[in-house]
Amino acid sequence: MASTQVITGPDDMSNFSIGIIGLGDMGKMYARRLSDNGWRSATKQNAIVGGQTSCKAPEIAAFEKYLPADVDIISCHSLHGPAVDPHNQPLVITLTLVWVFVFEKVKKVLSCLGSTHVYLSAAQHDRITADTQAVTHAAFLSMGKAWHANAQFPWELARYVGGIENVKINLTLRIYSQKWHVYAGLAILNPYAKEQIRQYAQSVTDLYKLMLGGHEKEFRERVIGAGKKVFGNQPFDGELLLKDEILDRFSLGKKPETPMPNNHLSLLAMVDCWSCLNIVPYDHMICSTPLFRLWLGVTEYLFRKPALLDDVCRIAIEDNTFRSDDLEFTFAARGWSDAVSFGDFEGWKDRFVSTQKFFEPRFPDATKVGNEMMKTILENMKNPQACFARLAVSNSDAQNFLWRFNVLFLNSA
Repeated sequence: MASTQVITGPDDMSNFSIGIIGLGDMGKMYARRLSDNGWRSATKQNAIVGGQTSCKAPEIAAFEKYLPADVDIISCHSLHGPAVDPHNQPLVITLTLVWVFVFEKVKKVLSCLGSTHVYLSAAQHDRITADTQAVTHAAFLSMGKAWHANAQFPWELARYVGGIENVKINLTLRIYSQKWHVYAGLAILNPYAKEQIRQYAQSVTDLYKLMLGGHEKEFRERVIGAGKKVFGNQPFDGELLLKDEILDRFSLGKKPETPMPNNHLSLLAMVDCWSCLNIVPYDHMICSTPLFRLWLGVTEYLFRKPALLDDVCRIAIEDNTFRSDDLEFTFAARGWSDAVSFGDFEGWKDRFVSTQKFFEPRFPDATKVGNEMMKTILENMKNPQACFARLAVSNSDAQNFLWRFNVLFLNSA
C-alpha cells in the first residue's frame, strides 16, 4: 500500500526529539535530513525506535529481544542509496503493533524526506526486497566478477559499448564502488534472498549448457516461454521504458560503427529466473529501487523487440566468439550463490573487494557518468509514478494498521 500525500501529522510535536545511531552513509543522510528540519537529538523512556536496514527479519528480531517493553517499534527502509534524492522514491514503513498516534508521529518526521510511503509487514518487505534487489545485484556482481576474471575493462572492448551495454557497465561499476557489506547483508541476512540468488545461478547454468550443446529449439522455447510468462500479461503500447537515443548517450568508451554480437546471457537468465520463481517484476514497482527499475527497463527493451530477441537467441547458439566470457559469468553467478548459501560473509567480502580493487581506477569517471545516466533515464521512463498511483491508498486506510521503525530513534516527550 502506498501514500503519496503530504503528511501534516499530530499538532503537538513541539517537544518531540530524535536520537540517531548512524550505520554508514544512509545513517548520515537521515541525520542530515532530519536535523535540517529542526529535530532535536535525545533518547529516553517510552521512545519510538526504528531501523533503516534493508533486511527487516533480523532487525525486528533484535529489537523484540533486547528493547524494553515501554518502547514502540516502527521500522522503515528508504529504497535508494544516500546519493539519490529521496523525493518521490519509495520509503517502506513496516507494520507492527503500535498505537495510531505513535505511527502518525513517525509519518510526520519522515515526511521531510518527500518520499512515497509504502506500508508493508516485515515479511512482505523482505520478500519483495529479495525479489528485486538481491537477485538484481547478483547479476551485476557476476558481470563484474567475470570481467575481472578475464582481466577485461569492458568499456575498452567493442562488444560492451553502446545501448544496453552502457547500463550494464555503469551499474556494475556503481555497485562495486560501494561498501561490500551493503550487498552482503542484503543477500545473506534476508531469509528469502537465498532462493532467488540460487535460481539465478541455476538459470545462468541451464541456459549456458543449452548454448554449449547447440540445443537451439529447446533454448528458444525456454527463453521465449519465460518472456511470455513475465511480460505477456502486461499492456504494451509500443513505448518502452528505455529508448535507444537515451541508452547510447552514456558510455565510458567509443561506440563501434557496427555493433558486436552479444547473447545477453545475464538478461536472458534474469527473465528465466523470474519465470521459474513466478515473479512478475511489475508487481514490485511500488517498492523498486532506481537500479531495479533500470534493470527491468533493460530486460523489457530486449524482450519487447522480437527481432532483437530472435537475433540474441541465434547468436547464443551459433556464435562461439565470447564463450569464455560466458563461462566466467556462469562461474561467477554460481560463486556468489555459494557464498549466500553458506552464509559466508568473509568469502563474500574477499570476492567483492578483489574485484573492487580491479575496477577502482575508473570509479570517479564511472560514478559521474553513472549518476547522470540514472538521473536522465529515470526522468525519461514512461510515467514512472503510475505504478505508485495504482497501488495508492488513502491515509485513513493506513490508520487501521499498527506499526514499527530503525537507524533513528524517534522519541515522544
